[in-house]
Amino acid sequence: MDNLKREFLRLLREDEEFRLAVAGLIGLGEVLQELRRLREDFQTYIKEQEKRWRENERRWRMNERRWRANERRWREAFKRFEALERGLQRLDRRLVLLGARWGVETEEAFREAVRGIVEDVLGVGEVVRWSYFDGEGLVFGFPSPVEVDVLVKDGVHILVEVKASATDSDVAKLWRIGQLYRRATGVEPKLALVTPHIDERGRKAAEALGIQVYTYL
Repeated sequence: MDNLKREFLRLLREDEEFRLAVAGLIGLGEVLQELRRLREDFQTYIKEQEKRWRENERRWRMNERRWRANERRWREAFKRFEALERGLQRLDRRLVLLGARWGVETEEAFREAVRGIVEDVLGVGEVVRWSYFDGEGLVFGFPSPVEVDVLVKDGVHILVEVKASATDSDVAKLWRIGQLYRRATGVEPKLALVTPHIDERGRKAAEALGIQVYTYL
């Protein structure tokens, strides 16, 4: 064995071709060893990636189930919202009808409450309810019955419209009633609007049409 080693060392020193061959073998071994390490590392990397892919796939499936569940919830919520909207629309229509009926009742109650005060404000006289069928549609634009309070004082006829709240449309309506009253009776009436509140447009309209507005009773 020792002789073999000495011969091997001698050949390395003296034989260049042998020396190069040995160097090549040593280098190839290192390359092969490095390749083995790379292959092991690559296999480890592949296994880790497969594990990650499986984990990601599991998460994607969970997210997909969540998305589907959320989509069902959104659809159910949208259906509930639509049902609620329909219910609110029905409620709104009922409130409009109720408000209209309540408004008429309130207007009548308010009118009765201030009837005596009107006499004090406008002067002593008899307040009566004048009813007339407007066949020409002068007041509302179509044939309809028309009613208004009339206070007669010293031969002067005063048409009194009592409103809980008044606008320019109420002013215009009273003016048209005055025109109808003049045509029906031949008497030129004075016009008075009694209300605790009237908007600015209503005030301007009353001033332009010669209607007296009483807002403080």
